Amino acid sequence: MRWSGMIAVTVIIGLIFLYEWPKMKRSPKKDKAVFVTLLSVCWVLSLFDLRSMAGPTTLIESLFKPFSEMLEK
Repeated sequence: MRWSGMIAVTVIIGLIFLYEWPKMKRSPKKDKAVFVTLLSVCWVLSLFDLRSMAGPTTLIESLFKPFSEMLEK
């Protein structure tokens, strides 16, 4: 991802935080923690280039490939 994309996502998440946080002042601490956690997770995931990363099937295939070779023998 380009630097401009990372900065844009960071600014957008900051704007979401600034817009929603005053509404959450009356919310319980758990709700605030979930809100901050979800924004943080989304921000971290946006930093990865998920389009070019291998999917979960590739991970499962690489984990179980040795077992399939052992079972075929």
